Amino acid sequence: MKKLKIYLLTYLKGMAMGAADIVPGVSGGSIALITGIYQRLLDSINAFTGDNLKLLLKFELKGFYKSVNGSFLLSLLLGIMTSIFTLSKLITWLMDEHPIPLWSFFCGLILISAFIILKEIKRWQLGVIISLLVGTALAWWVTGLPPTTSPDALWFTFVAGAIAICAMILPGISGSFILLILGKYETVLAAVSEKDILKLGLFASGCIVGILSFSRVVSWLLRKFYSTTIGLLSGFMVGSINKLWPWKVVTQYRISSSGEEKPFLTENILPSEYMAQVGSEPNLTWAIFGFVGGIVLVLGIDLLAAYLKKS
Repeated sequence: MKKLKIYLLTYLKGMAMGAADIVPGVSGGSIALITGIYQRLLDSINAFTGDNLKLLLKFELKGFYKSVNGSFLLSLLLGIMTSIFTLSKLITWLMDEHPIPLWSFFCGLILISAFIILKEIKRWQLGVIISLLVGTALAWWVTGLPPTTSPDALWFTFVAGAIAICAMILPGISGSFILLILGKYETVLAAVSEKDILKLGLFASGCIVGILSFSRVVSWLLRKFYSTTIGLLSGFMVGSINKLWPWKVVTQYRISSSGEEKPFLTENILPSEYMAQVGSEPNLTWAIFGFVGGIVLVLGIDLLAAYLKKS
């Protein structure tokens, strides 16, 4: 019964990660860190070693499943896929119809999460403070980069997959946003729609290489420099507020491959300037509700996790 509770909770955490990954600018890695499964996720990914893959090739499925923490990964993956297939339309609708409360919700969620994670640091040293500031500055800079034109060569699809998947396991930096910056977001979506097996295969191969190598780097940093790495990861989350800020004005548009006009460059503005520059209400009351809702959700998850640990 206790195992069933744990797997159900992992499934729900996977749903939260999937919901976050749908939104360009929100990282599933942030949710993994918030919900306390980040290290376990890295350990499970790192378990895909040569020896364990030999078990798979020998059809020793039970041994392989156990060695890679299959129950955990399966519960998490099912949760992620559930969100992608059931919540994608809802979140897309909210992004189009009610963007200010939605982005405010994520701002509250990310900020309170960074605060809770930083509480784990027992000794605040100069290196931790510097890593926090560096992480914040780096994420702020990355989330402010405009989309670029990228090579059409197939090898770059592989590279884009490797880079994007690294971002997906980094708190605060969205893999879909990295694809947008690299100019491959629409290319990958088009490959999915057109069932372009070659491009999808190269992209998936890049993702596999990227996640298997990068997860080992992050795990090593957490083992050797735990407090400094936590400071850096928390900084990434704080810096991502640059992308999540609810009140923006579009300064430049672009024409997508389908011929639609879409925002290309945006600039953050204060709520007091929103009406004058955009011509719409800043919806400050709903923004506050969304912000508080994000905080309450994280505190609720934190309390639930603490309760389940005791039970």
